Amino acid sequence: MEDKKHSKSLLEDVSMDEAQVSSLVEKYDAESRYRRLTGAQGLFISLWLATMALFHLYTAGIATMPITIQRAVHLTFAIVAVFILFPATKKSSKLKTPWYDWLLAIAAGCVTGYIVFFFNDIARRGAEPIDYEIYLGIAAILLVLEAGRRVVGNVLPCMSVIFLAYCYFGNYAPGIFQIRGYSLSRIIQHMYLTPEGIFGLALGVSATFVIVFIIFGAYLSQSGGAKFFNELALAIAGSKPGGPAKVAVVASGLLGTINGSSVANVATTGTFTIPLMKRVGYAPYYAGAVEACASTGGQLMPPIMGAGAFIMSEFLNIPYLSIAAAAIIPALIYYTAIFTNVHIRARKKKLRGIPKSDLPSVREVMRSDGHLLVPVIVVIITLLMKYTPLRAGFIGVVAVIIVSSLKKNTRMTLRDNFNALVEGARGGLGVALACALVGFIVGTSSLTSLGLTISNNIIDISGGNLVLTLVMAMVACLVLGMGLPTTANYIVCSTIIAPALIGMKVLPLSAHLFVFYFGIMADLTPPVCLAAFTGAGIAGASPAKTGMTATRIALASYLLPYCFVYNPMLLLQNVEIVDLTVLVVSALFGVITLAGSFEGWFFRDLKTYERVVFGILALLSIYHDFWISVAAMAGIVVVMFYFRKSARDDSSSEDLEGASA
Repeated sequence: MEDKKHSKSLLEDVSMDEAQVSSLVEKYDAESRYRRLTGAQGLFISLWLATMALFHLYTAGIATMPITIQRAVHLTFAIVAVFILFPATKKSSKLKTPWYDWLLAIAAGCVTGYIVFFFNDIARRGAEPIDYEIYLGIAAILLVLEAGRRVVGNVLPCMSVIFLAYCYFGNYAPGIFQIRGYSLSRIIQHMYLTPEGIFGLALGVSATFVIVFIIFGAYLSQSGGAKFFNELALAIAGSKPGGPAKVAVVASGLLGTINGSSVANVATTGTFTIPLMKRVGYAPYYAGAVEACASTGGQLMPPIMGAGAFIMSEFLNIPYLSIAAAAIIPALIYYTAIFTNVHIRARKKKLRGIPKSDLPSVREVMRSDGHLLVPVIVVIITLLMKYTPLRAGFIGVVAVIIVSSLKKNTRMTLRDNFNALVEGARGGLGVALACALVGFIVGTSSLTSLGLTISNNIIDISGGNLVLTLVMAMVACLVLGMGLPTTANYIVCSTIIAPALIGMKVLPLSAHLFVFYFGIMADLTPPVCLAAFTGAGIAGASPAKTGMTATRIALASYLLPYCFVYNPMLLLQNVEIVDLTVLVVSALFGVITLAGSFEGWFFRDLKTYERVVFGILALLSIYHDFWISVAAMAGIVVVMFYFRKSARDDSSSEDLEGASA
């Protein structure tokens, strides 16, 4: 019990004030800028969100319904909640919903609910619009755009408007982009009455897999899962050199299995890891950068990756488990790179860990809360048993409720269950509206073949050169990521850019994971790197310097997608054991060596030319040619032994000088 007391006092001592954290997250994450309603309004929206969560759990584990109706009900719940919860402007009240937002909520519920109640009639006439449905469709488009602006920011709605305008004014577009243009009636039919626009595949994934796993994460957090992961990370890595930075890596990786948001992950773990890092001697900007890198990687970490992975499963028509399996090796290499960077930094700066007397033991943490790992294991097992992710998520929620009740300290009360339902549904609002908005972009692509046109032009501009095509795709994903949530970024890029990569004979899974990775890495890439900015805010550091440091720490991750495009075996495709083993080992050698090169330390301080040689060997080790990688690894081993021997010689010389003095 003594360990437990130490852990609690340590976390309480370094954690930031909750109000400060909320204010900081709201600054960089539009989805966190919701009203804190009380009284009758607060009760209504809580009941509404809880009902939304219960509906999705019911359709996940007990009954099913036609997919378009499921999507329409999902959007009806979400869009009504958005107008009630999210203010129109920064000056709008954060404590009370004004009358006009209630009117907008009712109107939005009516136009999306119309699809629910009249679905059979619409299907019977082949979605041919009746006159008044044109006006309903216009209202639906405008209301989705406004709700999306409130919850995900301005960029995605503006992009949606541009794509919608292209459908109508396409006959004025220049050159190869010119189309005949479509009538308002045809656009409304496509975007509102068919499952090609608003109610398309992206919203379908949000209405099924994504919302259920968000609810699962909310239940796990409510039962104490987030606290358990933090304490376990402290117990495992806290006492090691530079321990708090390693705690950040471990805790964020563990939390990333249930959390799909980089900014939220930084806020959850960073509020105690960043102050701890500063306490043991890390510079504030470096502490913020480490937490940003570790938290961003959470979306790459199986088994429960970000929402984009579920959408990828539907786009590629392959099991979600196959995508999770493909992501395992790249995710491990990513976290190895981050962990190595912080370790080398700690050794270089001679930073110590947290005294063991201030830390819990692994044994005590596992004895107290270890049973909370069971629901995650249950989800993995159900996926391995070929259950759908939807059913696996439902079983996971049930497992949390049952397992958490086994011990008093994690047992969930009725209020805890209610709060989990509310938080889970609220966590799904941003994804739901983002998916509805990208429905306009995907719908435009299917109506006009714009995606195919852009893909063909990317191939033409690159002259059929794969490297140039990959660089262009990377830049597009990073630029789009400046204003789009990672899920929306992936859907847009997979619609417009991934076909170009597939046209260059890249495997579809590699192409989609390529754009998925770089969409996520946008959260670390200046000038707009929201995860790094959040970390900088918690650390009290320069956002620009934190962003640049995060990019340097995660540099290996910018190379990883190129590796699995050229070597799909990293994604467990076309596996040959010997080749895969060499490939993984060489990649690990590469990221470890690259960390030493950038930090300028490996057993000792490195001279400039030594850093250059080390860096070149690192890049050659990661290179896709088998024998070049093997030769580079041999060179790295030789250089490492040389650095270690010279470090010992320097240490012996210092000892002799000290003795003679």
